[in-house]
Amino acid sequence: MLPLPQIFLSLLFFSLFSASSPASISVSPQTLSKSGDPVTIQWSQIPSPSNLDWLGIYSPPDSSHGNFIGYLFLSSSPTWQSGSGSITIPLTNLRSEYQFRIFRWTQSEVNPKHQDHDHNPLPGTKHLLAASGSVGFEQGRGPEQVHLAYTGRGDDEMRVMFVTRGGEESFVKYGLREDGLELSVRTVVGRYEREDMCDAPANESIGWRDPGFIHDGVMTGLKKGKRYYYQVGSDSGGWSTTYSFVSKNDDSGETIAFLFGDMGTATPYSTFLRTQDESISTLKWISRDIEALGDKPSFISHIGDISYARGYSWLWDNFFAQIEPLSSKVPYHVCVGNHEYDWPLQPWKPDWSYAVYGKDGSGECGVPYSLKFNMPGNSSELTGTRAPPTRNLYYSFDSGSVHFVYISTETNFLPGSSQYDFIKHDLESVDRKKTPFVVVQGHRPMYTTSHENRDAPFRERLLEHLEPLFVKNKVTLALWGHVHRYERFCPLNNFTCGSMGLNGEKWEAFPVHVVIGMAGQDWQPIWEPRADHPDDPIFPQPSRSLYRGGEFGYTRLLANKEKLTFSYVGNHDGEIHDMVEILASGQVLNGGDGDSTPGHKMVQSSFSWYVKVASVLVLGAFVGYVIGYISHARREGGSGKSWTPVKSEESEEI
Repeated sequence: MLPLPQIFLSLLFFSLFSASSPASISVSPQTLSKSGDPVTIQWSQIPSPSNLDWLGIYSPPDSSHGNFIGYLFLSSSPTWQSGSGSITIPLTNLRSEYQFRIFRWTQSEVNPKHQDHDHNPLPGTKHLLAASGSVGFEQGRGPEQVHLAYTGRGDDEMRVMFVTRGGEESFVKYGLREDGLELSVRTVVGRYEREDMCDAPANESIGWRDPGFIHDGVMTGLKKGKRYYYQVGSDSGGWSTTYSFVSKNDDSGETIAFLFGDMGTATPYSTFLRTQDESISTLKWISRDIEALGDKPSFISHIGDISYARGYSWLWDNFFAQIEPLSSKVPYHVCVGNHEYDWPLQPWKPDWSYAVYGKDGSGECGVPYSLKFNMPGNSSELTGTRAPPTRNLYYSFDSGSVHFVYISTETNFLPGSSQYDFIKHDLESVDRKKTPFVVVQGHRPMYTTSHENRDAPFRERLLEHLEPLFVKNKVTLALWGHVHRYERFCPLNNFTCGSMGLNGEKWEAFPVHVVIGMAGQDWQPIWEPRADHPDDPIFPQPSRSLYRGGEFGYTRLLANKEKLTFSYVGNHDGEIHDMVEILASGQVLNGGDGDSTPGHKMVQSSFSWYVKVASVLVLGAFVGYVIGYISHARREGGSGKSWTPVKSEESEEI
C-alpha cells in the first residue's frame, strides 16, 4: 500500500491534471447506416502515455462512467506512445447514440477483486481525460436483426422477425421476383421492459438497454422449393435491403441442416463477459455451405446457449447482427439453454437439482429468448413473476425425410409434465413412411464423457424417463450441447452399445447420441478421469465413445428417404473430421474413428463435392458485419486486449 502522503500527492496530481488535460478525441463518421459500419476514434495530446490508458465505449451517451458497453486500451494503436493514435471498430445499432471516453488508470488503482469474466481487473474510471461527441445511426434506414423460422404448419409458410427502434406499424413484402414484391403481410409487434427481468445484471443499469420493438410476420401461400425475395419495414420507418430464401419442399424427401450448440457472439472490444471469437469461423464455413447449395432449402439449428448475453443486453443485439447474413437466408431454429433461462427463483427446481439449475441466465429468466424468437408450437411455462411466460420450450416439425423434435432441459420433463406428455405423444405419432428419421435435440446431454459432475442428477433422470421413449420409438439421432466439445457415441441403450451389424450379425436401432456444443464458447470441460485415478490427467476414451475432439466447428445433416449422413466439420480447415451414416432401417453403416472403421471406407456425400467447389468461390465473399469488420478490427489491433484470456478448464461456466 502506498504511504498516505504519496496517495495524497497522487490524487492532487490527477485532480489538477484532469482539470487542465489538453487531451482531445474525435470520431468519424458521426452518422452510420447500419450495424457493422466502422467508426474511427482518434486522439491526441495524451500527456505521459501509459499502457493502462483506455477507451470506454458508451451507449446511450448519458451512461455513467462504470456502465460502459466495452473497452479498448490505447496501447492497441501502434502510435500510442506518442500520445496520439486511432482505433477503428464496427458498431452495432443499439437504437441509441454512442459516446467514447478516454480514462487514465494507474497501477496503484488496479483492483484485483473487480474482475471481468477472464479474471482480469476491470479498468477504473476515476480520471477522465477526454470525451467525444455523439455518434448515431441514420433514421429511416429500415429494420435490423432479420431472422427466419419455419412455422411448423406446412411448406407454404415462412416466419420473419426483426427489430425497429420506434415500433411503427411494419410489413413484410415478398414475391418470386426481386423487382416484384407483390404480396404483403402486416407484422405483430411486442417488446419487454427492464421490470420483466428477474435479477441482476439484466435488470440493473449496467446490463439493461432498451431492446427496441420486436416484429413478427408470417409469409403465406408460398410455392414449394422456390426462391422468394422479401423486404421488411414501413414507409415511415424505412425498408430493409432485399433478402431472399428458398421455401420448404418436403415432397423432395431431401433434408439439409446445419446444427450446433453454444456458439455465442464475437465483439471487437473487451467487455464484462468473455465473448466468442470462434463464432466468426463457424458462421464463415456455414455461409460457404449455404452458398454451395444454390436453390436447395436448408435450415440452421442452434441448441441452446445462444448469445451468451447473460444479462448484458447489447450482446443480444450483437449476436443478431452477426447472424443476420445467414438467418435472413435460411430459418434459424433454437432451443433453450441454461444461459438463456436459469435463475435462483425459477418455477421448477426440484430438490435433486440444487447443483444443476443456478443463476446462469444472469437475471434474463428466458425473456429475451422467448420474445426474440418464435418457434413452432405453443409451449410455454409461467415464470411466477411479472415476466411473460417462457416460450419456445419444446416443439417439432418435419423437414424432408426427417422429423425434428426440440426439448427443454431447463424446465420440467418428468412424467406428468406437459413436456413429457408432448415428447411421448410426438414420438409415438411420427409417420415413419413419410419421415423415416427422427432427430431429437436438447441442450444438456444425456450422455457425455466430459468430467461435468454437477449435472449428474439431471442425467440420471433423463436416462430413467426419456431414454426409454427414445429407444422404444427408435429415435435416430439425439443431439446435445452444453459440453463445449464434439463427441459421438455408438448406438446406445443404458450405456450399452448396440451391434451395428457390420459383420452380418443382428443389430438394433438404438439412438446415436452426439454432443455438438463446440460452435464458439471456449470454456472447455475436461474429460472424465478414471474412477480409480481421479487426480491423474489421463482421460481414457470409453468404448461407447467412438469419436471425441476439442476443435471448434459445427455439424451437417444430409438425408433422403434411404440414408442420413451426419458430419462434423472443423473450423480450422472447413473439412469433415467425423462422419456417420444411418439407414432408414436404423442400421448404422459406419463411423468408428475419424478416418473410418477398419475395412469400411467412409463414404463422402455428394454435398461435399458442392462444398469443395464453393470453397474456392465463396470463402472470400462472407463480408459485412462478421468478417469484413470484426476480424479486420482484431487483425489491425483494434481489439487491443492487454489482458490474456484465461482458458480455464473449470466446468462451472458450461
